[in-house]
Amino acid sequence: MQPTAPRPSVVFVHGLRTSCRIWDAQVAHVRASGSLAVALDLPAHGARRDAPFSMSEAFAGIDRAIAALPVDRPVLLVGLSLGGYTSLAYAARNDRVAGVVAAACTWSPRGKPLGLYRGAAHGSVSAWTGALTGLQGAARGVRAAGTLLAGLLPRPLPDAGTGTLAPVAPSAVAPPSDVAGPAGPTAYRPGWDVVTAALGELVGRSSLRDAGDVVGPVWFVNGARDPMRLEERRHLSRAREGRLVVVPGAGHDVNTDAPEAFAAVLDEALLRVAEHPGATLEA
Repeated sequence: MQPTAPRPSVVFVHGLRTSCRIWDAQVAHVRASGSLAVALDLPAHGARRDAPFSMSEAFAGIDRAIAALPVDRPVLLVGLSLGGYTSLAYAARNDRVAGVVAAACTWSPRGKPLGLYRGAAHGSVSAWTGALTGLQGAARGVRAAGTLLAGLLPRPLPDAGTGTLAPVAPSAVAPPSDVAGPAGPTAYRPGWDVVTAALGELVGRSSLRDAGDVVGPVWFVNGARDPMRLEERRHLSRAREGRLVVVPGAGHDVNTDAPEAFAAVLDEALLRVAEHPGATLEA
């Protein structure tokens, strides 16, 4: 009889202007399935609110989370929005990551829409410091970015199926005590200066390139109503081993809009990473 493969550990990375608490339901679900799970706070968010945002500091936070987990278990990295872009970029450069669930991050962050939104956010920061012209510029930038984005998404995109999901037997596992978990702060909400910093970090990066550089399987998960789905098929085509899951009725915050559907994706990813780390996923 072959020994049972170790259950993967899971690291969750949240989106912009939120915190690790958005993953409460998913952390509980993964732990109940028998895996270790931790959710970290990105710099400038949650418990790390005093640290300026940078991608290098975000990577350092993932480094610390993974270092606190058992070395004999594969790691599944799960990110939403900014956390999804961060997770793809990290996994493209780190072979300790055995798989990625990248949610709400299949619009490559580059070009005119990003520049307009970044300019709008910067204008908002200036406005709060008393510059009326900055506020007016921010409003114009937000309207322009919204108009352009609407033009890029003229009609709903077709849904993609999730495939057959295999059940995973539940059990209880205690999380590492020195990694940020779901009990972190919730009241603090970063300002628009953090938006400006984060978008500045994304300029010049390519989520398409990162998707292609991830060695393990990648699950792209989008809500059917999420405008960030713009390039989901391009991202899927770049992945060496990929699956696209579109959740009907859900928006950008797909894990909170459809927690059961998101849990099903996590179950599939955990099982594939544990038992078939080199298997090719069917899109």
